[in-house]
Amino acid sequence: MNKKLELKLIEIFCNCDDFCKLFEEGIEEKLLPSHAKCAGSRMPGNLSMCELMCIEIFYHLQGSKCFKYYYANFVEVHLKSYFPGLVSYSRFVQLKPRLMLYLFCFVLAFRLGRETGTYYVDSGKLAVCHNLRIRSNKVFKGIARRGKTSVGWFYGLKLHLIVNGFGELASFIITPGNVADNNFQLGLKLCRDLCGKLFGDKGYISHKLQEGLAKQGLFLVTKARKNMKGRLLSARDNMLLNKRGMIESVIDMLKHICDIEHSRHRSPVNAIVNVFAGLAAYSFLDHKPSIKNKRGRVYSYISENMLAGAA
Repeated sequence: MNKKLELKLIEIFCNCDDFCKLFEEGIEEKLLPSHAKCAGSRMPGNLSMCELMCIEIFYHLQGSKCFKYYYANFVEVHLKSYFPGLVSYSRFVQLKPRLMLYLFCFVLAFRLGRETGTYYVDSGKLAVCHNLRIRSNKVFKGIARRGKTSVGWFYGLKLHLIVNGFGELASFIITPGNVADNNFQLGLKLCRDLCGKLFGDKGYISHKLQEGLAKQGLFLVTKARKNMKGRLLSARDNMLLNKRGMIESVIDMLKHICDIEHSRHRSPVNAIVNVFAGLAAYSFLDHKPSIKNKRGRVYSYISENMLAGAA
């Protein structure tokens, strides 16, 4: 393993270890006292929870497209010295469902980006099988739904994503594939605690959603449909709206670099774990798409308004 990958592995482990300590301290405070001896977060086979998280997240950065191949030919060969209590592949797969809550809280608490006031929203499909196998798919029965994107129909889930001007994650929600982008309740949950300006495509046009977001200080900016009257936008808003393709680059990186979408899942829980780990892995990437001005600085709605108010 080269030096760059080794440093990235250490960085991921340190972040996971810091999170697990805080997370488990918070859980223990809410649990009833017990006289039984507690093994803490250590799993059978001497693998701690932070080690499980580290192995899972590192898979999405290492470059392999098959987790079994990655575990058998990379983890067990090259990472044995880093994880002395390594378990077998089958045992690791059995332990993966325990990572879902940890990874979800880890991304929300440790890996979200800065509050810049300039945000982009979009959704990406997470197909769970080929369209010809929709009727025979039983793994996601009752969970996945048929949805439609600009490139056609699919069967699976949907990742609703918000990123800031630096390309960093700001918020995300996973829903069945038939949930519309401009769904009012979804929009309020996805944009909770955000303020500034939110740029989206025509699929987010909704007067009700626009009013709901405006009440919390978040202004939704989209292009008008052909049957709608055009709205006047400032030169800055128009420029930022034209840069909306940045979030499509983020979703493309999540799918093709961090591998959050594939059709080989045998468990819905492990599929969600795969998505959360991919989101966490994306946050560790050194280079992300961003929106920059002529001076090479990322636009920030909040900072610019603070400077204007101070002047």
